[in-house]
Amino acid sequence: MSQERSARFVDRSGATPEELDLWEPLVIPKEQIEDQVERLTAQPAPANGRRSALIVHPRAQEPGLGLAPGIQVSLDVLLPGECTAPIRHNSSQVSFCIQGRGTTTIAGREIAFEQYDVVYHPSMAVYSHRNDGDQIQVRLTYSNAALLEKMNIHVVEENPGPEVEAGTADPESDEEEQSLPGGRDVFQLTDQGAHLMSYERLVNPPVVEQKALHWPWRAVKAELDQLAALGPEYRGRRLFLLYNPATGRTNGTTNNFFATITVRPANIVDRPHRHSSAAINYYFAGSGSSVVGGKTYHWKAGDLMLSAPGWMVHHHRSGPEPVYELTIQDQPLNIAMDSLLWQEDLKRPFRLLGSQPGFRTNRANVGR
Repeated sequence: MSQERSARFVDRSGATPEELDLWEPLVIPKEQIEDQVERLTAQPAPANGRRSALIVHPRAQEPGLGLAPGIQVSLDVLLPGECTAPIRHNSSQVSFCIQGRGTTTIAGREIAFEQYDVVYHPSMAVYSHRNDGDQIQVRLTYSNAALLEKMNIHVVEENPGPEVEAGTADPESDEEEQSLPGGRDVFQLTDQGAHLMSYERLVNPPVVEQKALHWPWRAVKAELDQLAALGPEYRGRRLFLLYNPATGRTNGTTNNFFATITVRPANIVDRPHRHSSAAINYYFAGSGSSVVGGKTYHWKAGDLMLSAPGWMVHHHRSGPEPVYELTIQDQPLNIAMDSLLWQEDLKRPFRLLGSQPGFRTNRANVGR
């Protein structure tokens, strides 16, 4: 006979806040990544075609193996002529090609990509990859799967039916928005702004369509290189967010992450700053160093780095050549949770971005 389990009560009366137990920064050298690519290509192709390895921080524990607490990163490889079986899941992804080229099919749309292109995979969209080039295809895939696994709600479906793959399996045909008489879907309850919402609206919220998106590196680089002309007096970061308009005010590439691509001219030093969102950098040109939590870390082209554990003070320095890097950061999730603390200047108080006014740069005074 099984014994009935019950909740625990943990007394926190008078407890004082505990210090944050931040994960330490971590550099994954290019050589380690290349070794894993060689290992994955040497083994027989799996039945589903996915040659893949998670890149996991030593502090991570199952469930939810991530390079940062809420960010899962995988190294994915396909040999020429290979393809993966269709799959879908309620995690969303940013796919970044670091070697070769290929085609991704997402919800029936084919996206041809090249080296350093970025592709957004929406949640529950059926997708597959193929390598139709003549080189090994290598991708870094960033996902919120680690967070969903921690929450025990990561739903994955391999080889969904043809009607799902074609996008024709609509759960209901009468999902258009319905209004209750007298405007009682949402109405104000108090003079201070508290509202009530009906169940009918609760289970049928306004739809914001999530589409697969593709940012070709050639087009992004043409825009990015114009920022290199900003002089050393510029007090900002020379980057573009790969923006998905469906994320709205949270400024995301996905609803969890933003992906930014940065150019750092030679010998540029950032100001120390910190933010509650975690950041992972992949450096694909140049070299430099980062001071994170008071310790110096050196990196080069081809290295991957947990460069900013949440709320840890950090800044970066480029070396003698320009640096290009892709940054994945869970800022949109933090904005949505109203938890995005950001301290741009350590001599001034931090702010709660999204609920409080943010920061200004001096770009208007230093050129375009």
